[in-house]
Amino acid sequence: MEVPAIIFVLVLAIIFGAYWIFILRPEQIAEQKVRARLAQPSSVLRTSLLKARERLSGIGSLDSTLAKRGDALAPLSHLVSRSGLKTTVGTVILASVFVGFVTMALVSRYSPYFMVGILAGIAASYLPILFVKYMAAKRLAVFEEQFPEAIDLIARALRAGHALPTALQMVSDEIPQPVGGEFRLLFDQQNFGMSLPDALKAFGQRIPLVDARFFVTAVLTQRETGGNLSEVLDKLSSVIRDRFKVKRQVRAVSAHGRITGWVLGALPPVVAAVLFIISPDHIRLLVDDPLGVQMVLAGLTLQVIGVLAIRRILRVEY
Repeated sequence: MEVPAIIFVLVLAIIFGAYWIFILRPEQIAEQKVRARLAQPSSVLRTSLLKARERLSGIGSLDSTLAKRGDALAPLSHLVSRSGLKTTVGTVILASVFVGFVTMALVSRYSPYFMVGILAGIAASYLPILFVKYMAAKRLAVFEEQFPEAIDLIARALRAGHALPTALQMVSDEIPQPVGGEFRLLFDQQNFGMSLPDALKAFGQRIPLVDARFFVTAVLTQRETGGNLSEVLDKLSSVIRDRFKVKRQVRAVSAHGRITGWVLGALPPVVAAVLFIISPDHIRLLVDDPLGVQMVLAGLTLQVIGVLAIRRILRVEY
């Protein structure tokens, strides 16, 4: 049996074995515990007033394993939370492992160099994390667009005579996601016992935006020194909108450079794919010949350096 076929069989065995160990077996154990508990009618259920730990996975054994490495997984947990996806850290990790093994098996099937398959699998394992990052950035961009409207609503509510917690609740009810959800969490935290300054600081930590930190600073400063908070919020909303105008102007000016970067970045893989279709024997030299593999690796390295250089040139602080 060929080496790629053996690798493929091992990957399938690992996947099905992991499915039985982490999913089927814990479900059977949980079912047995429930049946044992139901068999004891005299048992008393105890409730706790403490907030339960946020689960890192829907699989019990995997959740307990990941919980022991909470500090190391904290950045990934925050990233998943900011993305707004209905998933867990464990799901992202399992997806990365699955994509990595499948990619390694497929590449090893068509490439005689096992190291190429390993490198491709390692690179592909980052795809689920990159997707979560993309969703987090997209959600953050929507939040940034909606944030001035939320500040205006708070300022109008304060001028109408409402208290700040009531204004926060109005924002959570009137503004759609993701701003409404974040302000709902802010309102619930201070409503269920957390002090308003601590809830605002937690809000600023959850939302990695300068505008959100300005908002938190403005509210906390007004609570310490006094003043007209509605007027301060009006000016803050105006500043945020002016920054958006500058941002759109920068994107319009740099549109040509961004399109050039996309074309230069996509041209080599597209040409390679076309040659693989119309002339597979010609392009296979880059995979079968050792010198061709070295050329491909050198080309990929230079390609990454070029894309990063273009991105750095087009990144304008505003």
